[in-house]
Amino acid sequence: MSMSREQFLATSGAQVHRLEFYLEQRWLIPEATDTGTGFTDREVARARLIEDLENDFGVNDEGIDVILHLIDQLHGMRRAFAHLKADLSDRPLPSGSQALGAD
Repeated sequence: MSMSREQFLATSGAQVHRLEFYLEQRWLIPEATDTGTGFTDREVARARLIEDLENDFGVNDEGIDVILHLIDQLHGMRRAFAHLKADLSDRPLPSGSQALGAD
């Protein structure tokens, strides 16, 4: 579900000036829609994570940038492994001595 900027601010609890900073840093990348910018639950969760990192753990902007980059890499790897698993599950298993684990 896509939400407007105002809906995003109300849902996430983020302040306008912080949202602007997150967008400048490209920590949040909302979808482009016909009516402007659309935020999703993903951006809400990410904004809350950023707030937690800043307020609860004292992580500075450079640290948040590194953490978000690592999280994005992790999600990318999970997607890649899911695709690989799907590709491999479509293939028939080799028979006889070619099967994995067969001696």
